[in-house]
Amino acid sequence: MSTPIEIRMGGYGPPTTCFSKALKIVGDRVVARFGDAVTVRYVWNIMDLGYKAEDILWLVESGVLSLGYQSSSYLTDRVPEIGVVDLPFLFADNAQARSAMDGALGAWLAQRIEEKVGYRILGWFENGFRQISNRLRPVRTAADLAGMSIRVLPSDVQARTFALLGATPLRLDLTEAIARIKAGTLDAQENPLANTVTYRVHDFHRFHTVTNHFYVSRPVFVCRAQFDAWPTALQETMREAVAEAVAAQRVMTGEEDDDARRALAAAGCELITPTAAELATFRDAVAPLLAEARETYGAEAMRLVGR
Repeated sequence: MSTPIEIRMGGYGPPTTCFSKALKIVGDRVVARFGDAVTVRYVWNIMDLGYKAEDILWLVESGVLSLGYQSSSYLTDRVPEIGVVDLPFLFADNAQARSAMDGALGAWLAQRIEEKVGYRILGWFENGFRQISNRLRPVRTAADLAGMSIRVLPSDVQARTFALLGATPLRLDLTEAIARIKAGTLDAQENPLANTVTYRVHDFHRFHTVTNHFYVSRPVFVCRAQFDAWPTALQETMREAVAEAVAAQRVMTGEEDDDARRALAAAGCELITPTAAELATFRDAVAPLLAEARETYGAEAMRLVGR
C-alpha cells in the first residue's frame, strides 16, 4: 500500500474562528474525495506553539505546513507592488471588494506573489474592513488620533496612512501587539471587529471606531513544491475545496461581525460610527498617499483597484 499524502494546514486563530472553520471545509472536501490516500492534519493557532503570526509565511514556504493563510500586507516587503491593496478607502463595500478579488485584481495579485514567493495562491479569505480601537479616548475625526501609538500590519503603505492621520504607527507582529496592549504600552490598534474580540483586545480598549479605512484579504497559499508534486486530481480538488471554503467563510465573517458588536456592548465598550463629515477628515488626511499611488504602482494596478 502506498504512503498517504500528508497535508498539514495551519493558521493563527482559535478553532472557533471562520478561518479555522474554512480550513476544516477544505480538509473535509479532500478527505471525502481521496479517503485513505491522504492524511489531513491541522494546527489551528501556531501562536499556541510559540510561533509569531508572521511565521505562517515561512512555515508554508518551507513545507513544514502545506497550506496556510495570512493577510496580504505581510508579503509587501517581498512583493512591493501588492501594497496597492493596502491603500486606504479603496472599496465602498464588501460587494465591490469581493468582485475585485474574485476577478482580475485577485488574479494579478496571485501572479505577482507566485513570481517571488514559493507558493501557489488558491484563493482569498476575507479579513474585511478594519476599524480602530484604543484605550485613551473616543476617536471621531483624524485629529483625535494625534500622538497615539498604533499597531499596523507590516506594510509601509499602512504605516504611512496612520502617520498622515497624526498617529505614531508601529509595525508589530500580532503577538507583540497583544503583549503591548495587555501591558498598556500601546495606545491603539486596527482590525476587523471580529479579530479585536477574538484576541480579547476589547478587554483593554474601551473605544472602537468604525472607519472601514482598509479592506484586507488573506491569501490561501500552498507550499509550491508540495502542491506541484501532487497528482493533478488532488491539485484540482484543493482548488475547488478552497473556492467552497472562501464562499462559506464570507458568510461567516458577517455573522462574526454581528457577534463582535454584541460582545463589545456586553463588555461596556463604546462603538463609534463617525458622521460623513467626520469620516471625511480621515479621507482628506490620506489624500496625498492616494495622489502618489499612480506613480508608485502604475496605471494598470490602479485600474485594477478601480482608481
